[in-house]
Amino acid sequence: GLCHCHDCRKLTGSAYSHSVLVPTPAVRVVAGTPKAVAKTAESGNAVRNYFCGDCGSPLYGHKINPDGRPAEVTVVRAGVLDDVEVVERRPEAELFTGRRLGWVAAVEGAGQFCGMLEFS
Repeated sequence: GLCHCHDCRKLTGSAYSHSVLVPTPAVRVVAGTPKAVAKTAESGNAVRNYFCGDCGSPLYGHKINPDGRPAEVTVVRAGVLDDVEVVERRPEAELFTGRRLGWVAAVEGAGQFCGMLEFS
């Protein structure tokens, strides 16, 4: 999906982020050791974002539950995926649509949400 929140803009250095939701146990880093950065997101959730330890590219992130466990779903930045077919799929949802820049059109057929979807 696409996210238009300020956090994702700053994270990606772009007008919005394009990400794919992956069950957390299925996330695999194939090389290197990511650097983790924890913060409180615009949504109010505690999140941890991971960046390439060599080049600094944003890789993935997830909500941190109150007990310290990561959420069951991880948000993987679409640009780091090797599977082009996954990246080519039309986004199914757009988040923080009230923050969408005026020159960015809504994705036809995608769910439109004014905030963050909740994952435990």
